[in-house]
Amino acid sequence: MIKCDSVLFDLDGTLWDTTAALAKVWQQALMDEPDARRELTQADIAGIMGMTSVELMHKLFPHLSDQRGAELFDRLCIIEDDYLRQHGGILYEDLEETLRVLSEKFPLAIVSNCGPGYIPTFFEAHGLEKYFADWECIGRTGLQKGENIRLVSERNSFKAPVYVGDTSMDQAAAEAAGVPFIFAAYGFGNVEGFPSVDRPAGLLELLDL
Repeated sequence: MIKCDSVLFDLDGTLWDTTAALAKVWQQALMDEPDARRELTQADIAGIMGMTSVELMHKLFPHLSDQRGAELFDRLCIIEDDYLRQHGGILYEDLEETLRVLSEKFPLAIVSNCGPGYIPTFFEAHGLEKYFADWECIGRTGLQKGENIRLVSERNSFKAPVYVGDTSMDQAAAEAAGVPFIFAAYGFGNVEGFPSVDRPAGLLELLDL
């Protein structure tokens, strides 16, 4: 059993899967961008989950300047948020029930490397904001994920938080923040040597409720 006083979550690969939706809407948007037109697959999108905007644009469009990449990313964010607000993503198995039970015991928060509208879009599409005490992202603060984990913990007076994520980048961020890490093994990454769950409801067995 892991003892904690709060639970912080990554978003993509931990709470929902939007890879199919993003591949579709990004592909459509790129048809209007002659310097960035390319084939995008769901696997391509899965391969950038968890990266910062600079990192993912470098991977997908290495020929673009940082400024052009930032402009394109901002446009893609607007398009994806509009789509996901209406259609949502794929929530992982028993997610809402798991969040309901956890939120009765601990304050919950989301910390993600996403644009400023992405987490509110997740809340609006699926009606899940009521389970969360706070959220933060690089698109709002400009801070790296480890710093945002620390920021959310400090402003909510969390003394013993844990961070749940699905990639080695999430693990490194938790380590940078000095926070224990739980690996969401059902997501996009592969992390060894840490407590793990194979579905969100596994947290109910792993955490000391």
